[in-house]
Amino acid sequence: MHGYGPMPQQPTTPRPSPATLTTVRVILVALTVLSCGLLGWAPMLRLAIVTRRPRDWFLLVVVLALNIGLFAFIMATPDDPDQMSDAAALFMMLWILGLLAGVITYYLYAEIRHYNTLGAPAPYATPVHPAPPLPYQQQHLAPHQQPQPQSQQHQQPNPYTAPTTPPTPTPAPQRLDQVRAELDELSDYLRKENKDSRDGEGR
Repeated sequence: MHGYGPMPQQPTTPRPSPATLTTVRVILVALTVLSCGLLGWAPMLRLAIVTRRPRDWFLLVVVLALNIGLFAFIMATPDDPDQMSDAAALFMMLWILGLLAGVITYYLYAEIRHYNTLGAPAPYATPVHPAPPLPYQQQHLAPHQQPQPQSQQHQQPNPYTAPTTPPTPTPAPQRLDQVRAELDELSDYLRKENKDSRDGEGR
């Protein structure tokens, strides 16, 4: 059962070391030269496998056909060198030299360019360790325990603010009755004053 950590990375094909590449190139070039071009298909086969390009596979077929033709031409020539004409000897020499030069030059150029595009190999790769998965109980309890501090934080009052009590509104009808009672008392007092003044004048 996999946890929630990152998935492991897929292993990539490591690039050969420069010493290994140099050794392989020297061996293939030496085989091509020592065989007078008859084994020229060997470096082309390696190049086609490494690059996997259709052009390199096509050139492999072309070189293989030239090798077969060269082998057939050599087998058709007489065994005695004195019986071979100068034209046939010159043609075979140009065939071998052209095949050697073309195969070796293109093989070294294409393979060196291919590995240069890949970049330099990393000597030490840092391994990536996935995070350990949580136990089954902690995975289900963690989401329920997380919002508890938030609810407690909302319940705590702020000590720097004083509690405010809303003012109690006074009912409007009581005020009106009080004003009317005061007006009535005032009018009664004024009437009494007027009556007393009139009685004093009549005497």
